[in-house]
Amino acid sequence: MYNTAAERSICLSIDQNVRSGIRVLVLGGEIDADTVGLLREAMRIDGRESSKLVLDLGAVTFLDSSAINVLALANRHATAAGGWLRMAALTSPVQRVVELVGLDTIIMCYPTLPEALADAV
Repeated sequence: MYNTAAERSICLSIDQNVRSGIRVLVLGGEIDADTVGLLREAMRIDGRESSKLVLDLGAVTFLDSSAINVLALANRHATAAGGWLRMAALTSPVQRVVELVGLDTIIMCYPTLPEALADAV
């Protein structure tokens, strides 16, 4: 069990940048009940930032149902704001979960970040 927010954040890294008006979150580590709040905050769609968002999941080793719920909700918020959510570079364990729950049918998935960005323009 983690004792502090700092210890929880060690298990999930988030690097954010903007490319051609599209927010890109490069994620690494585990996305679970202990860390999903960090992801939720990073993906927030509040009108101050672009509602077009690509998640690079190439370094994500695990995600659970709490992550699936947050991704589905973020997709709904992005769509409502006139934008979208895309996922790129899913690792095998992450892709398996995403496909099992059907998340890939509501959020577009791409083999690489450049492909997700190219299709987004």
